[in-house]
Amino acid sequence: MEARCVTVVGGANTDICGRPEKALIRHDSAPGRVSVRHGGVGRNIACDLARLGLRTRLVTALGDDGFGASVREGCLSCGVDMSLAHTIRGVRSSVYLYLSDGNGEMDAAVSDMEITDALTPERLRAQLEEINASDAVVLDGNLPEETIAFLCEHVRVPIFADPVSTAKAPRFIPVLGRLAAIKPNLMEARALTGRESAEDCAAALLKAGVGSVFLSLGAEGILAAAGDERVLLPCERTGIVSATGAGDAATAAVVWAMTQGLDLASAARAALRAGALTVASEEASPPQLSASALLA
Repeated sequence: MEARCVTVVGGANTDICGRPEKALIRHDSAPGRVSVRHGGVGRNIACDLARLGLRTRLVTALGDDGFGASVREGCLSCGVDMSLAHTIRGVRSSVYLYLSDGNGEMDAAVSDMEITDALTPERLRAQLEEINASDAVVLDGNLPEETIAFLCEHVRVPIFADPVSTAKAPRFIPVLGRLAAIKPNLMEARALTGRESAEDCAAALLKAGVGSVFLSLGAEGILAAAGDERVLLPCERTGIVSATGAGDAATAAVVWAMTQGLDLASAARAALRAGALTVASEEASPPQLSASALLA
């Protein structure tokens, strides 16, 4: 049987990371290592989905510069179809600059993603037929709010969402009723609902019309909810090399699991497993991610 097709619409970055050998020293330099890799929520999810065996297309905006060309080639090497990606002339490609602490957790970051604003409804309207030929669509919160609203109005297949951050999560509030599933962390869920506890946030999202909620609780695991069903699973214990991309991998795993017809608990377990594989790797989209690894 032919693999399911998923179209991801979102951001693609060049990630520049500084990681100290020991502790991060505020207002001073610390010996460590600087790495340059491909990233971005949309890009990470797309590469993860391709590694999980789904036919994956990425709708994103890239500059006509070296960073943009490198990100495109990197996506192609992961097996992602880039035929729907837009090259925007005269605009710099997206760059995400961050510092991690001595444990691999992100400490501070600057995100230069102005180019994502080029993913306007006008630009995407001509691609609607191809997008609707997918089995599912994934939206990341880096998209302009009007683009999220446009796609939720015109996309006819199941829509999955990754809110990205507390600042961007509210962009999905007007369209929660169109989402097959959403994968926020607790802070993002609070920004979406105005509630405090994980249980209350999940209930509010379901009441707003979301089909399934996969609420990441960090080291505490994940709360999955759909209808009257609730599944709370503990986090897999693993050494942290880098936390970058772990949430994106969890989103990809949810999309993969649900397009395969797996139940809520199985999808939640897949999300946890994908996150654990990612934090144990230096790559935001680790090569060891696979369908068989999630089912192990």
